[in-house]
Amino acid sequence: MADRYDVAILGGGMGGYPAAIRAAQLGLRTVLVEEDKVGGTCLHRGCIPTKALLQSAALVDQLQHASTFGVSVDNVRLDFAAAGTRRDKVVLQLFRGVEFLLKKNKVTTVRGHGRIAGAGHLSVAPQSGDSLDIEAGEIIIASGSRPKQLPGVESDGQHVLTSDDAVRANRVPASAIVLGAGAVGVEFASLYRSCGAEVTVVEMLPSLVPLEDADVGAELRKQFEARGITCLVGAKLDLQSVQRNEGGVAVTVQMGDGSERRLQAEVLLVAVGRSANVEDIGIDGTKVEVKNGTIVVDPMLHTGEAGVRAIGDVVGGFWLAHKALHEGVIAAESIAGRDPEPLLPRQVTRTTYCTPQIGSVGLSEAEARDAGHDVATGVFPFRGNGRALIWGEQGGFAKVVSDKHSGDVLGVHIIGHEVTELIWGPALGQLLETTPLEMGRTVAPHPTLSEALSEAALAVSGEAIHI
Repeated sequence: MADRYDVAILGGGMGGYPAAIRAAQLGLRTVLVEEDKVGGTCLHRGCIPTKALLQSAALVDQLQHASTFGVSVDNVRLDFAAAGTRRDKVVLQLFRGVEFLLKKNKVTTVRGHGRIAGAGHLSVAPQSGDSLDIEAGEIIIASGSRPKQLPGVESDGQHVLTSDDAVRANRVPASAIVLGAGAVGVEFASLYRSCGAEVTVVEMLPSLVPLEDADVGAELRKQFEARGITCLVGAKLDLQSVQRNEGGVAVTVQMGDGSERRLQAEVLLVAVGRSANVEDIGIDGTKVEVKNGTIVVDPMLHTGEAGVRAIGDVVGGFWLAHKALHEGVIAAESIAGRDPEPLLPRQVTRTTYCTPQIGSVGLSEAEARDAGHDVATGVFPFRGNGRALIWGEQGGFAKVVSDKHSGDVLGVHIIGHEVTELIWGPALGQLLETTPLEMGRTVAPHPTLSEALSEAALAVSGEAIHI
């Protein structure tokens, strides 16, 4: 006999476990099926461990300049193995917290590989013992994603790495080629450089962080190059040229002007995106549609198969943990008969934890123009902000993109010290459909970086005070 539940969730990552908790809170009998550990990529191989390492590296960066604050610190160095131990402690504490929350909310957790096995059924193959049959009124696919690999340049865990390999390492390579300048690529490039490695970033598109506003990419490149990171943009790696050798890896890069550069480093980190886990989850032969590698869903996360929804990385869009979390809550509330608002792309914040940090929400200036908006922008540099100067971190800026006619704020883009903590406010503004004037007249405390957001908003109409 199958165990019967109201909701069965396939995958216990940052989409799956919040969906399970919310469903249980709403009185639904819920089962969560996870092959590995609850928490998924974000907790065990992504957001949390990488940011823990980046925090250690950022502290080293600050201490290198301690003398400018009148503080004498000698022989600053990073014990990467010790930083790795701290990384693991942070992950373990949060993992135990997730397990506690699932138990507290009476979610049944089943460990094993789950597959859809007919309408309203999951088959789970545990690590040992007989397979289990789970019956559920609704199924939510939250199977997540994995690092994308390139043909002929697959990871060997030693000299050719994915982000999974890199985050588990307990040492820093002496030199690294980072292929791809999205969030993952620039975070590891920043981490490696803070730890003393020679780093070259190779990006096929014309800018670092090419999904961000072009001004942000230009500022990041300027600050990366000032830190000694070589940035090759508009450059393409010749996959046939990759050679593993005694010193690590040698590659040929084809530059935008037609020239070639031969690079040698201890490691090649492949950071060219992620692939959704749509294989071997039982959707073959169903009406679940996969397009461009991800599952097609409607605003309430329904797939084409009755009683099956999907959330998180597996449905594409922004491949972000917090986006998956909100989709999980929406799916659970919809199943429970509530009427949640769909998650709109313009409401999803993006954060990157390299040095300097990046925070953004909504449309870039180019995206706004391409969408047909008559665009007005306001920019405020951090060199005019008291808190940035007190921190000794005056690089970067806040930028507001708006529509001249409607007065709506279309996007906010920030690059600088600890700006990932600032972007929640603009995200609330997106939800409430704020205007630059409303944003600019919001009283920011002094001295804080948040003042730069008000000034950038006022700069849209030329009313900023400090520029």
